[in-house]
Amino acid sequence: MRWKIYPKPDPQKTADLAKALGVDAKISSLLVQRGIESYDEAKAYFRPSLEELHDPFLMKDMDRAVSRIEAAIASEENILVYGDYDVDGTTSVALVSSYLKTYYPNVHTYIPDRYDEGYGISYKGIDFAADNEFSLIIALDCGIKAMEKVTYASKKGIDFIICDHHRPGPEIPQAVAVLDPKRSDCEYPFKDLCGCGVGFKLIHALSQHKQDPDDRIKKGIPVELMLYLDLVATAIGADIVPIIGENRILAYYGLKVINSNPRNGFKAILKQVNKDVLTITDVVFQIAPRINAAGRMKHGNYAVTLLTETDINLSVAYATEIEVFNSNRKEADKKITEEALTQIEEKGEEKRLTTVVYDENWHKGVIGIVASRLTETYYRPTLVFTKSGDKLAASARSVKGFDVYNALEACSEYIEQFGGHMYAAGLTLLEKDYEKFKAKFEKVVSETIDPKLLIPEIKINTELDLNEITPKFYRVLKQFAPFGPGNMTPVFITQSLKDTGWGKCVGEDKTHLRLTVKQRNSNQFAAIGFGLGEKKEVACKGEPFKAAYVIDENQWQGNVSLQLRLKDITA
Repeated sequence: MRWKIYPKPDPQKTADLAKALGVDAKISSLLVQRGIESYDEAKAYFRPSLEELHDPFLMKDMDRAVSRIEAAIASEENILVYGDYDVDGTTSVALVSSYLKTYYPNVHTYIPDRYDEGYGISYKGIDFAADNEFSLIIALDCGIKAMEKVTYASKKGIDFIICDHHRPGPEIPQAVAVLDPKRSDCEYPFKDLCGCGVGFKLIHALSQHKQDPDDRIKKGIPVELMLYLDLVATAIGADIVPIIGENRILAYYGLKVINSNPRNGFKAILKQVNKDVLTITDVVFQIAPRINAAGRMKHGNYAVTLLTETDINLSVAYATEIEVFNSNRKEADKKITEEALTQIEEKGEEKRLTTVVYDENWHKGVIGIVASRLTETYYRPTLVFTKSGDKLAASARSVKGFDVYNALEACSEYIEQFGGHMYAAGLTLLEKDYEKFKAKFEKVVSETIDPKLLIPEIKINTELDLNEITPKFYRVLKQFAPFGPGNMTPVFITQSLKDTGWGKCVGEDKTHLRLTVKQRNSNQFAAIGFGLGEKKEVACKGEPFKAAYVIDENQWQGNVSLQLRLKDITA
């Protein structure tokens, strides 16, 4: 791994902020690194305010979206709330549909089948709307590139409102309204909302529109909308959008809802998760995979049903069903990852700069997870393909700093359809073009990637002595949360560490490393390094070593203590 230590921030700024806040200089240094240099900026960071949320009507086409929905309600039209089958899509559909149903009954939901229809808006979904007399479709977390499908719907007398956050192509669909902060002609101040975040902006605008103009809340959000923030926080975590600006505010308050007054669907999931207080990390690794498992292994409708159910007993039954899907997902994920690694080794492709693998029998629902696993193993841009009808479908994952979306765009001559982000994308192509695409993708990446990006990087904020790690220091550090892109958990480096003699490899396959470390005359700290079993020789030979780590809490048999979660160690 490459260790990159952030430059030390301006000492005067650090000292001034430490004095203004009454905090340790190491804390103020971390804040200045994050661009926080004044008392007011620190207050906004540590105490996010709903009053800092932007007016939803600043988003391009929001007025048109609200007018069309209100017209549909006035004329008693049937409204179809349509969304993708992942966490962002299903939470978006749950959010918008359940809000509309609080005052209008003619609302139905639609999630495309991952295997039959694929990603995004489908002709089958439009035909369903036409056959069932829906004249308005609100599409969430998808649709920004669905030019032909929106035109097709229009010919059937169906209007579209698109709420998306993906990058638009050169054209915008001819929908009644297209809400996407990434539109080049959209002046909305915050560009990094997830799909559910755009959906939340829509219901916020609808809520404002229902009020008398003189009574409209110009700052903050109405109390009744707070209950939807658990969905938004879950989507923010699962979709790996930057947790800065509005996303930080929405995630902060969404976590409060999850921990104090969660909807019944979350209550049912939380019965299976043995934690008192959930962080955004817990949402990402505990709640999100379960919601995702429905769309991966069965159908995304199961997730929407769970998230909108008001009867706790039914919620528990649905959550139990989804838990089975999640167990099946884990088994498939493990099996396919092993098969993919074997395929790479047998074909002698370890030296390539990309990983591209294919098997027609791999489960389409888990190829994205497998792509992530392979990226962790070989650390290079990765695509995992499987058969999908008469085409091949793939999930793409990238390494930090490399835009896989742009790389795919450069290979578009062999691609039928693709979409996504810098670090994750999906695509389909014809089987006859697979080998040509594989060669072109390797060529494009080889010519454009900086070789150093193929070595994982740890960004280290600052150096600490173990004696500086106190309960008070950690209490302040915890208030930097919620963590995520743009506001990552602080990473520290400590030198001259020694294991006290208790170091060993742990875990079922002995791939993790557990140490008890001290530094000169410091207190001892437990340290755990997941996947660092091979570093045992470095840590346990009696010589000093240095470690990069984050500080967290270890809960064991009712006791809570601080521990070092190791990212890497070196002599």
